[in-house]
Amino acid sequence: MTNLQACGRRQFLKGAGLSLALPFMESQAVAASQTARAKKILAIGNHLGFYPGAFFPKEEGADYVPSPTLKNIEKHRKDFTVFSHLDHDVGGGHGGVNAFLSGVRKQESKGFSEKNVSLDQIAAEHVGSAARFPSITTGIGEGTDMCWTRTGVRIPPVNSPSRLFNALFTQSPQAVRNADRERLTHRSSVLDALLGSAKSLQGKLNSPDRDKLDQYLTSVREVEHRLQMSKEWLDRPKPEPGIKPISDEERMHIEEMPLFFDLLTLALQTDSTRVATFEIPLGFSTTDLDGVSYGYHGLSHHSKGEGKLTELQVAEDYIFSQVNRLFNSLQEAKIFDDTLVIVGSGMSDGSRHSNKDLPVLMAGGGLKHQGHLVSPDESHKRVPLSNLWLSALQWFGVERDDFGKSTGTFSGLNFS
Repeated sequence: MTNLQACGRRQFLKGAGLSLALPFMESQAVAASQTARAKKILAIGNHLGFYPGAFFPKEEGADYVPSPTLKNIEKHRKDFTVFSHLDHDVGGGHGGVNAFLSGVRKQESKGFSEKNVSLDQIAAEHVGSAARFPSITTGIGEGTDMCWTRTGVRIPPVNSPSRLFNALFTQSPQAVRNADRERLTHRSSVLDALLGSAKSLQGKLNSPDRDKLDQYLTSVREVEHRLQMSKEWLDRPKPEPGIKPISDEERMHIEEMPLFFDLLTLALQTDSTRVATFEIPLGFSTTDLDGVSYGYHGLSHHSKGEGKLTELQVAEDYIFSQVNRLFNSLQEAKIFDDTLVIVGSGMSDGSRHSNKDLPVLMAGGGLKHQGHLVSPDESHKRVPLSNLWLSALQWFGVERDDFGKSTGTFSGLNFS
């Protein structure tokens, strides 16, 4: 940890990032033994997808030849499955990316009882108050519209490593906690008044309006429950991370990724949360990478030009080298088999703005991974990506029979 304390932020990011897995100290041993087997989900979404020609293997099954992008995680070949021909049957290019973890575009969510709620938020509801943070949403810059509540409200990412560190590991002074408690109590009082007013209307409404009111009351009760959970955690001590606080300004740069991954691993390892996401946005700087002269958005619109494709591969190699490092860290922290890691995008090819045949990879979770799973490509046989998300939620312990546009669970991978 002394390297982090001694070196500058820029120099540090050029290096290996935080020395990852926290050693299990004696004071943490009891808590660790109680939470080590708790299941966790970590989803990573890249707005612009990954170049299909370098992402998907040509062969099916466990003995595929690794594609250029997957070479970066070849060490973990037995720890992940890559999927072909899965998507949400939506279009819209950039406007379809927001369906990645929900299966439903925000623009089309009115016809769904749960709107376009995302996988992570269903999982967070299942976690409830078992962790300080039911979910943590992070990302570079503005993120990629990946996380949504069941009322169709977007959850923006925490995009500052220092803010994330403080939320996870810095205990607020007593005066601040008292003020927070008063604020939460006041909000609860307001919600109680809203509930009372709304209930008084129930007998005066027709059936369609009563349904709308019921949805509203459900949303209010959810907020009330979250406020109560927040109050319960106010005075509980936060875990010791074993590193000095991070002080840094938010940057729209690809080299923020390792630090976020390290903090998210610590968050999962200390059971501060059991559900986390990381969003890679539409536009951010990649020009500090050796051999790259364009920003990532510009590289994604390559039109198959050789120069841009070469630079794009450098950027995507970097992303997957950090994914590889993340897998290493989760293993060192002894939580990889309990953590289902999703890597993918709601867009398959940034150059064509296509939302078909999405790049999706699933790792860890103690699953018996299958290498490269290829689903049917014929339109009448296609498998919705939501089927895979439903299976992931059931693995997590959520009891439900559908999600998004699912037609059932995903049969190609055994989640039991």
